[in-house]
Amino acid sequence: MNKNRNKLSAGRPSERNKALTFAQLSDDAPDMKRVNFQISAELHAKLKVYSAKTGKSVKELLTDYIVTLPD
Repeated sequence: MNKNRNKLSAGRPSERNKALTFAQLSDDAPDMKRVNFQISAELHAKLKVYSAKTGKSVKELLTDYIVTLPD
């Protein structure tokens, strides 16, 4: 039997793979704002279909649109 096949280690996996905190992410990230709004199920479906057809995420579609708005 191969001794190196199953190496087990003690300890908490979460200690090895700690996620960054929000504060750590904020230090390097530009000033970002979250946008959250409700739309009808029909509009949501239309947006998702368009997203799939164009190969862009909903975030990309909406961000691209907002960039085109006049100042």
